Amino acid sequence: MTDADIAEVLKYKHDPLGYVQAMFPWGVKGGPLEKHPGPRDWQAQDLRDIGEHLSNPETRYKPLLMATASGHGIGKSADVGMICQWGMSTCANTRIVVTANTESQLRTKTMPEIGKWFRMAYNAPWWKPAAMHVASADPQAVGSWRLDATPWSENNTEAFAGLHNQGSRIIMIMDEASAIANKVWEVAEGVLTDKDTEILWLVYGNPTRNTGYFRECFRKYRNRWKTKQIDSRTVEGTNKETLQQMVDAYGEDSDIVKVRIRGMFPSMSAKQFIGTEDVDAARGRHLRPEQYEFAPKILTCDPAWEGDDMLEIGLRQGLYFRILATIPKNDNDLQVAAILAKHQDEQGAQAVFIDAGYGTGIYSAGKSWGRNWQLVWFGGESSNPAYLNKRAEIWGLMKQWLKDGGSIDDKDDALYQDLIGPETVGRSDGKIQLESKKDMKARGLPSPGKADALALSFAYPVSPAGIHKAPKREYDPLRR
Repeated sequence: MTDADIAEVLKYKHDPLGYVQAMFPWGVKGGPLEKHPGPRDWQAQDLRDIGEHLSNPETRYKPLLMATASGHGIGKSADVGMICQWGMSTCANTRIVVTANTESQLRTKTMPEIGKWFRMAYNAPWWKPAAMHVASADPQAVGSWRLDATPWSENNTEAFAGLHNQGSRIIMIMDEASAIANKVWEVAEGVLTDKDTEILWLVYGNPTRNTGYFRECFRKYRNRWKTKQIDSRTVEGTNKETLQQMVDAYGEDSDIVKVRIRGMFPSMSAKQFIGTEDVDAARGRHLRPEQYEFAPKILTCDPAWEGDDMLEIGLRQGLYFRILATIPKNDNDLQVAAILAKHQDEQGAQAVFIDAGYGTGIYSAGKSWGRNWQLVWFGGESSNPAYLNKRAEIWGLMKQWLKDGGSIDDKDDALYQDLIGPETVGRSDGKIQLESKKDMKARGLPSPGKADALALSFAYPVSPAGIHKAPKREYDPLRR
């Protein structure tokens, strides 16, 4: 291309819609876009939104965060391809990182579509698309002016942590974002810190999960993200007849239609053990004292699992539950036992249940002081044959408690996330099994300590009789 051609391209630096309309062979007979007069309406709006953000000097160097949840077949990968081609062509030394839910998604779907748009553009000779990257055709710029497809890994986030390009442009794209671990999202936040840099963070996906960072773009973090939820039936080029057949078969408000067509998050993800709707209903639910004061008080302790976990002490009385204390991991069992004993005395709790995984030392200290505490082995045998182990059983009882009218603190967001986080594990014998804490962490979720503290209260039946009275003794463990 001539210098005049380059100047023509550069005038679209902050006008991606104008660039896309001018630089691709829309409607050209015999061409790959012969049947398309231009980008689809929602794609054009995406491009317009980016242009408005960058054209405004007041917002240009503020990161633009855009999240798109949609049904199938709307052309998400094409949107990504157009944006990447514009982004690379109109700003020297642009850096783009693209990731997806799996390496297979990147190799077989996302990157082939991106490569197609680089090859279709009138300035195609500027670029060298490959299977997992697109680089500048200029040998001197190949390392600094490029797009890289990077499979995500919660154990290897350097590709995101090291993405900096101060004074130029950064575009970070996540495809099928529902399945990308929270830890990757958290590390990706570091990309947003470069000064005087055009930064776009664009995420796309079918809203398959009702938990995780992608879900929170539309809920907890909605003030930061510009969000779109797109119904496949409203998009040009989708098969309206087939989509309507799905609606007729499953119902407008079914989760499969919400996720696959309407671009809405499901009421409950396919593997999610406790539904969001039940936890939403329990959050801040008002109870009259007579609805729970007759019930025994049960104190629970879920010790910290790893260094970044917290020890949780909870109290349940009938339909009422709250966390009494959240303490950083503490290996001094005597000190923790003293704190637990103090809460037992103050609350007059009839029973104390401790997770045996890391709580045996705490239990032993209490026993030496005459405390009748009870260890709960999560991996132990369930009294209900429908559940694989004790942990699954008590989570099942907690799930029913929520449905029966249980109340949790509406300000305790960590407890909320803990309750909706765990998923089930498919088993050939049909028994209900919860994923392990290790597997949750592999998905980028923390150990659900607060929810485990609530679940512990269902470990064994507790009689209202025999309210605990602290034994009188000269030795006070709290003063040790």
